[in-house]
Amino acid sequence: MSRRAWARLDNASNIFLAARSEVDPKVFRISAEMDHEVDAELLQRALETVYDRYPLYHSVLRRGVFWYYLQASDLRPVVESETLPTCAPIYRPDRRTLLFRVLHHRRRIALEIFHALSDGTGALWFVSDLVTEYVRLRHPAPDGEERSEEGTSGKGPRVRPLAELPEPVTDPVTDPGPLHELEIDGFALHFRGRPRGAAAGTAAEGVGASDASTGESPEQSAPTTAQPTVPPTVRRTRTPRGRVHRVRGTRTPDNRPRLVELTAPADPVLALARAEGVSPTAYLTAVFFESIRRTSSGRAASRSFAASVPVNLRQFFPSTSARNFFATVRIEHVYGRGPDDIGSVARNLERQFRPKAGPEALERRLRRLVRFERMPALRIVPRPLKDVLLNLINRVNNRGLTVAISNLGRVTLPAEAEPRVGRMLFHVSAVRPQFCAMSHAGMLAISFTSPFVETDHVREFARVLTAHGIPVTVVAARVTEEELAESGADSGDPIGVRA
Repeated sequence: MSRRAWARLDNASNIFLAARSEVDPKVFRISAEMDHEVDAELLQRALETVYDRYPLYHSVLRRGVFWYYLQASDLRPVVESETLPTCAPIYRPDRRTLLFRVLHHRRRIALEIFHALSDGTGALWFVSDLVTEYVRLRHPAPDGEERSEEGTSGKGPRVRPLAELPEPVTDPVTDPGPLHELEIDGFALHFRGRPRGAAAGTAAEGVGASDASTGESPEQSAPTTAQPTVPPTVRRTRTPRGRVHRVRGTRTPDNRPRLVELTAPADPVLALARAEGVSPTAYLTAVFFESIRRTSSGRAASRSFAASVPVNLRQFFPSTSARNFFATVRIEHVYGRGPDDIGSVARNLERQFRPKAGPEALERRLRRLVRFERMPALRIVPRPLKDVLLNLINRVNNRGLTVAISNLGRVTLPAEAEPRVGRMLFHVSAVRPQFCAMSHAGMLAISFTSPFVETDHVREFARVLTAHGIPVTVVAARVTEEELAESGADSGDPIGVRA
């Protein structure tokens, strides 16, 4: 019998195993709304075709004495009708299963994935290829005409940030060669050997510059989770810390995340950010801080609000791997020590992010983390003990964050799929209030997730936008017993409210 391919988990993935819980199983979702009811049979055929282009997604997770590792399998995925709560657990130590699932519900096609397998960029490539193949099966090209190959075989969508400036335009894939192999590890490729000089690309120009990965880290990748040793230039620009505000609330009855989807036209939101001279993510984060502050007790008025922001490393260090390849940056604002209006807060967040998210600063930090991970003394520590230590690091770092954010930016799908897809949405399981944003077809979709029942902060967020004349639609998923018991209620059907 031939030996199956395997690979150790990458630097950003190790914490997901130690930090997962029933509240936060480290699962995220990317979904696309079609212009018709989804045909499950055609979606299955599309999945079978696309699955063969992604050897990484054939992996199952195995446990060794000293580490976890991914191993190739012969398992085949099956499309499922959505019946479970969103972002339900995928990885089970006692089961040998694939680390993702493809779902459909009415007009939606959704990919849910265990974060140890892939990040937002890798998942977006898969979703783009899946939707494009599905559209090709449903609307075959007339005889004699050839389909464009853009976006297939892992080329994926073109991902652009939500504004032309100050965030850089990025196309995550330019290499048409073999992609998404199990063994490819961007961290090992770029940060394990000798420094190669300045990293490719230009310095990040704004908060969330084509983040294309999910949030929740710095606590999600130890030693990436630990507070890094910050270069002197960053220390000088760091905001003085106050006591970090942490959101409290009523836990959902069965640990399902409270999901609220907010949709608004993208251009007016971008105009608000440009008027303040900041990136869209910096502006939306400032609005998020203000929304939570308004709905918190008076003690929040003079506390520090901190957020983790993921940065897609592919924009600086070329990689076509769909495995996790991102870093996180922590930004904060201390209220009561200067101007606290949304514009001032956004500019403060932007100033903090720039020096931390440039390629040189990221490379220095990640080389230190990779060296730490590969220290002989740590490599021989048994895996169960490593899990305990990483979980402790995760808990300590959780105390230093108020929220987490992630922005996949503006997505353009291949030509065949583009007119057939409306909104695209992105959200994660969460241990604290979080938002994930992405834009498609001129609509900005912001998905708020939280382990708490309360949604007052989302209402305030919507009020900030509507106060500027921006129309907003808000839809919340049912989580409480009363909501689920409503006549005709379905766990996959939301309660809709127009703000």
